[in-house]
Amino acid sequence: MKRVFVNGYGSIGSRIAQFIADDPEIDVVGVGKYSPDEKVTDAVSRGFKVYVPRDKKESFKHFKISGSIEDIIRECDLVIDAAPGGIGYTNKNTVYEPNNVKAIFQGGEKITGDKAVAELIFNSRVNYEKAFDEKYVMQGSCNVTGMGRILQPLREKYGKKIKRYDGTLLRRWADLEDSKTEVKDSIEWTLKPHHNEDVKSYMGADTPLFIRVFKIPTRQMHVHLMDIRFDGSAPSTSEILNLYKNEYGVATLYNAKGTKDIRDFAESIKFNFKDTNMIHIHADLIEVQDDVVKLTYSDDQTGIVVPENHLLMQAMLFKRKKEDAFKHTEQLFHMEEKKKLLEGHFKKQ
Repeated sequence: MKRVFVNGYGSIGSRIAQFIADDPEIDVVGVGKYSPDEKVTDAVSRGFKVYVPRDKKESFKHFKISGSIEDIIRECDLVIDAAPGGIGYTNKNTVYEPNNVKAIFQGGEKITGDKAVAELIFNSRVNYEKAFDEKYVMQGSCNVTGMGRILQPLREKYGKKIKRYDGTLLRRWADLEDSKTEVKDSIEWTLKPHHNEDVKSYMGADTPLFIRVFKIPTRQMHVHLMDIRFDGSAPSTSEILNLYKNEYGVATLYNAKGTKDIRDFAESIKFNFKDTNMIHIHADLIEVQDDVVKLTYSDDQTGIVVPENHLLMQAMLFKRKKEDAFKHTEQLFHMEEKKKLLEGHFKKQ
């Protein structure tokens, strides 16, 4: 049994900890907290031992704390770092490297520049085996993860027939549980978004991908508008939909009015955290015009990266065959069942 510490217990960390705690091969030795808030009580109530930075212990004196992050790290085989963006880089330098422990970082960190935490961004659909011998790996953000599930099947089938991908990302302003972030009555754009280079880091630098990013006032998922330009006539709508029919973590939906429709359905059938953990292709919005396929899909923000972390963990700890890793992840996440329920509810009339 491998010992894993989840360093951070926010939107992503709380999800990861609760899922991998059910993995019989993993002992979740505890979770890390940086702020003395209600999430500490939540973690303890779920049976997790909570550890905090040594220099912050005093601020947690009213909570049940099991010790310091610096001490528990020494007992781990791997850390899943889900700390607030930027703190992962500090954790790597001050805690993980000195204790010679492997670590997975989340999409709020960097793989280039002075504050890079790793050289590899993981995407299970594209580069699963490349994580086998890595000590530090970054799991891509929700948007970056979702694009791998969409772009890789297209590249495998059509290859050089695709001239370019033009994506417009409509990002949610804040997560569902994030009550601290104000959702502004404003649409804002991102200059030089990281998504383009992040996706190219695992798809290849020569990938003809061009991305624009806007943040819109919602908490209900992301939506991507992806235009795929072909050399010659574009494939038919049915051919594109058939391409994703058996893709893991990709559901094809009809008649959804918006992202909240999907969230509400997920809540009605008791999906954990209202998450679907997948991409939803909105089939009734697909358009084919001459040499272009216009594809619209929604991306389950924090939910989509949780099974990816589990797959990455298997690659780094066990070097498990990809097919076996996906089977093991399915045992915990039941994504095939979720996909059937979603597609059955949002079906073509």
